[in-house]
Amino acid sequence: MPIALGSGPVQVPDDLRYSAEHEWARLQGETVRVGITDFAQDALGDVVFVQLPETGTHVDQGGLLGEVESTKSVSEIYAPVAGEVTAVNGALADAPELLNSDPYGEGWICELRVDDAGSVGGLLDAAGYSQLTTE
Repeated sequence: MPIALGSGPVQVPDDLRYSAEHEWARLQGETVRVGITDFAQDALGDVVFVQLPETGTHVDQGGLLGEVESTKSVSEIYAPVAGEVTAVNGALADAPELLNSDPYGEGWICELRVDDAGSVGGLLDAAGYSQLTTE
């Protein structure tokens, strides 16, 4: 479901869940893959650096996962759900621009083993996130 924004329509895939802080979550069994939304990367501008969390770290829902530095600003990345970091996207160290070019694919940030898989259902669906970003 595209949303008009400065540089064109913003993508909001229907198969993901979203936080109000502009992170997405894709549930895969007991693991959630996390990234920033197309809306967030568009607002940030060209991403030049990503600080990733360390594997084995436990984060609370809303807890700090890392930071994204762009040519415009530095923004924090928050955990959409509570869990343990089980994987990070090491490709972002050499190619942080993947957050801009493919935020829902190759630009993922980390994976969390969720404390409660049901908590993903408490996040916004695509329609709810679209409404949030157009208000």
